[in-house]
Amino acid sequence: MKALLFLFLLAPSLAAAALAEPRLVETARFIWSEKPSNFGGLSGIEILDEGTKLLAIGDRGIWVTADIKRDRKGNLVSADGTAMGALHRINGRETRGHDSDAEGLAIDDQGRAYVSFEGNHRIRRYDDINGPAKAVPHYSEFDTLFNNFSLEAVAVGPDGTLYALPERTRVVSGTVPVYRLRNGVWDKELRIPRGGSFLEVDADFGPDGRLYVLERRFKWLGGFATRLRSFALGPDGLTDETRLLSTRFGEMDNMEGISVWRDPKGRTRVTLISDDNFFALQRTYLVEYILEN
Repeated sequence: MKALLFLFLLAPSLAAAALAEPRLVETARFIWSEKPSNFGGLSGIEILDEGTKLLAIGDRGIWVTADIKRDRKGNLVSADGTAMGALHRINGRETRGHDSDAEGLAIDDQGRAYVSFEGNHRIRRYDDINGPAKAVPHYSEFDTLFNNFSLEAVAVGPDGTLYALPERTRVVSGTVPVYRLRNGVWDKELRIPRGGSFLEVDADFGPDGRLYVLERRFKWLGGFATRLRSFALGPDGLTDETRLLSTRFGEMDNMEGISVWRDPKGRTRVTLISDDNFFALQRTYLVEYILEN
């Protein structure tokens, strides 16, 4: 009887704890299209100016900016492209061929864009997205990564530290390295648990200081599955894993880019973008959520 009474008294606390778990509430999903034939393959995104603008980068070495229209509730309605151009090398020439596969995008508090490339494995900084690239210190381990499976994600931490994640490493283990650039030197002291057969495709730090990691899985005849996890960054590394999203195969497209940001009402929003691979059966989707705690 005492055990039953204890469980009865404990039940409200357990229910409150369950309700306190963060969850994503989808607020928008639509197809974004533009007329230029080289529009597409978008794999990195940043939402800017309190949700009114965006910057995206793509697999064929392009960048795109757009104005975002929102309804009275602040929910995304449409995106209208305002400019598009080529990403440039350090020498000012346009990236081409093997050098042009841009995958990850992050913007620091000075407005500088960091782009990770997975053809010629590297990270570049753009003080002006339409200008020449600036060198970022290289890490020798980048050279060991697989072509087409390397630096998929780049993120700027709350203190300006740069982080990068590979989609796949040559040695498969139960964890994924999170490369970190501090004082001009890279290390791989940080790791997160591997997501089974899911592969890491992008990451972003949210306004709460947590690292949000977007993951993807593909199955022939099944399509793509998407998963989103977040981690707290502290003295013990990346901990407190929280799963926020997990979809069935075919429920979403090839979601490859993520931006986590705070809207004018103080709510945390998560915006995802899909890479259409320039394939006729795929589309560039923008999907947005509100993170509720």
